[in-house]
Formats: sequence, structure tokens, C-alpha cells
Amino acid sequence: MSIQKLISEARKIVIKFGSNTLAGTDGKINTSLLKEFADQTAKFTGQGKQIIIVSSGAQVAGLSTLDKWARKKDMHYRQALCAVGQVELMDAWRKAFKPHGLHIAQILLTQEDFGDPARTLNMRNTLFTLVDEGIIPIINENDTVSVEEIKIGDNDNLAAQSAILWSADLLVLFSDIDGIYNKNPKEFPDAKLTEEVSDIDSIRKEISIGETSSFGTGGISTKLEAAKKALSYGIPAILAHGGKPCCLEALAEGRQKGTVFKTAY
Repeated sequence: MSIQKLISEARKIVIKFGSNTLAGTDGKINTSLLKEFADQTAKFTGQGKQIIIVSSGAQVAGLSTLDKWARKKDMHYRQALCAVGQVELMDAWRKAFKPHGLHIAQILLTQEDFGDPARTLNMRNTLFTLVDEGIIPIINENDTVSVEEIKIGDNDNLAAQSAILWSADLLVLFSDIDGIYNKNPKEFPDAKLTEEVSDIDSIRKEISIGETSSFGTGGISTKLEAAKKALSYGIPAILAHGGKPCCLEALAEGRQKGTVFKTAY
């Protein structure tokens, strides 16, 4: 099934933005991108679609606010930066959606939340209530309390788990890459884009997985993990470049390529 058809037929869509996508060239939150995406979201919700956003960027926003901490590597400072940055990040999203009369809601989660049946039920009920009332939930990992034992570690897998929790029809992972290539396109000009994947284990063996980005915690490996997780619940996934003009609309109209992960028939 093509990207166009997947988006056209999906009613409930989880969309994840990575830190590298949300960060501008100056290292600060790209408010123009947020505004552009809010415009697209308003159009899609006006067509009856429901959208949940999984947004990275708290640490980037924190560094934008307190760059005197930029060189500090201590975990307590990293978590404090996220605490400061989460406020800035949500305020940026709020301002982006305000012209459309759309309200946002913040949900911060850890792996422990997904492992507790009572919390999982509460999370699910909250998501359904927010979306049914026309509010855009924005999910992020609760970095200020996350330690190794309860940490999800990347928002690709958080997005997949959120899609499963909400029984989504489609998971879209927006990154700073067009999709899955056989090797790193930033290093090899002859890298080829794989537009459709039905066997994630096989593609993992075939491609050369590089390092994670400077801002983000996830690389291609986490995206493959997330797609596999979503597919195990029958939820197809798309990996595409989130920094291109009107990325969601472009995918929906066939003007932008990406990689589709779907089950084999």
C-alpha cells in the first residue's frame, strides 16, 4: 500500500518529531516548522482525522534557554535542562496551534507507565478523552525522572508504544532523513532509498546503520525497532523527512517519498 493510501485511509495517526527535525540551524527550536505543522494538523483534523504528536526537543529547548549549561554533562544538569526546556517546548507548540483555535495537552511518560496495567488504562482513557474533545495530545518522555531502569530511551519507541496504546491506524516517524537507505546517504551519494519494507529483520542485515545524531537519542536502529513494534500490532509505519516543506501534506499528496513499513501479504 502506498504512503498516499495509508494516510488517506488512516483516521487515527501518531506522528513523531525528532530533536534534529525540530532544531533549527542555530540549535534552537524551529518555531516556523512547528507553525507549518500546526497548519497541516488543523487541515487534517478538519477532515475528520485524529492526531497525536510525540515530540522530542526538551533538551534542545532547554539549551536554547540556558546555554550556560551547554557544556555540562552531569545527569542532574541534563534532567534539569529538560525540565526547563519542556516548558519552552510546550509553549512553542501552544503558540503554533493557537491561531487555529486548537488546544494542546502535555503527557509525560516513562517505560514504567507502560508496564503498569492501572497506569496504562488511565493513559489510554486520557488519550481517548483528549482526542475526542478535539485536543491535540503532545507526548514526550519524562526525562526529569527517567533513570536507566524506567527509561524508554528514544521517542521512536515511545511513539510506537503510544500508537499501540491508542490503537492507532498509522505511525509516522519524522526524522532528518528521507527513509531507510542501504547506507548512510549523508556519507555516500550513491545510497539508495528503500520505499517499502515488509521484513524488518532482513533489512536490518542489509543496511549499514550509522551513529545517532548530535541532538537525538535514536538512530536508524531505533526506528526499525519502533516500526517492528507497531507492525506486531498491525499498525503500519512511515519513516520520512520532517524538515521538508509541508511534510505531512506532501506525503499525503505523493509529492514526498519515504519508507513504508507494512506486513507482507
